[in-house]
Amino acid sequence: MNITFFKYQGTGNDFIMVNAIDEDIILEPLQIQRLCDRKFGIGADGIILIKPDVKADFYVDYYNPDGSQSFCGNGSRCAVSFAYAQNIFDGKTCSFNAIDGIHTGKVLDIDNIEISMCDVEGIEEVDDDFVLDTGSPHFVRRCNALEEIDIITEARKVRYNQRFSAQGINVNFISQNGSEIHMRTYERGVEDETLSCGTGVTAVALSSVSENGLFARKIVTNGGSLMVNFRKSGNSFRTIRLQGAAKFVFSGEVKSEK
Repeated sequence: MNITFFKYQGTGNDFIMVNAIDEDIILEPLQIQRLCDRKFGIGADGIILIKPDVKADFYVDYYNPDGSQSFCGNGSRCAVSFAYAQNIFDGKTCSFNAIDGIHTGKVLDIDNIEISMCDVEGIEEVDDDFVLDTGSPHFVRRCNALEEIDIITEARKVRYNQRFSAQGINVNFISQNGSEIHMRTYERGVEDETLSCGTGVTAVALSSVSENGLFARKIVTNGGSLMVNFRKSGNSFRTIRLQGAAKFVFSGEVKSEK
């Protein structure tokens, strides 16, 4: 099967995009693993199939490199940019469905995309760490020397511990630099560090405030900066918006064998 694909990246998170609006494309886990492989395939942090949806303008069908599924913040921002370029929706605003429900998207410009995130009910504090779900489960830990940490070793102690090993969890390490929060993320499904993580940035932003009110947080990843706007009321978070760069890289055709 030959697949026409488009490569996008959102602050260093890179994705294989496929327009499946008019064509029923089904990828098996082994195909996904091969396509995401950086040595033997296209190479990506995930694959997104844009499909028709009865409740929204389109459906974002996201797969991790291991073939598992989840919601992806940066992937969804790239999906909005891709769908806009493919004329899948009219104007510069859209709705899309995903594994965690309905979202909205806005094209601020072709390379700058904002999406809504689902509401978050509660953050669990575990000693000095935080656990929360922003469409995907996240663990947030503060550290002093962010660039010096052995993130693979330290993150896997959390990701594969007795509590989280079955479902998996994304692990974020953060440090404060003036008014900015810097972070590094180990992603489940990728099982490695990625340059950025949209749901991780959101988790870090939400866990950074203790008082109620409206907030805007700039989070700096190794792949670039993202903005998170939200309202906190008690232990609930509403009107969460994730904004940042989402850029087309290249396109091509690949043969994907089962």
